[in-house]
Amino acid sequence: MPVRVTLDVMLARRKLRARDVAEKIGLSETQLSLLRTGKVRGMRFDTLSKLCLVLECTPGDILEYDRDDADLNSKDD
Repeated sequence: MPVRVTLDVMLARRKLRARDVAEKIGLSETQLSLLRTGKVRGMRFDTLSKLCLVLECTPGDILEYDRDDADLNSKDD
């Protein structure tokens, strides 16, 4: 999948612990860990909004896209 979550980078830049961020946005540490490691297939916009608020960033700061033309033919939608 060409979309990657780079949440760890923002946590390091902001010198925040995942545990503290999870508590502030109302996620369990396990759920945030799954986001950080890219083991989820999606993220709710309200979760993304909360992350951006707490980390003082934009979605583009925690999500990256690697172009893959094969995604147009994907049947996973």
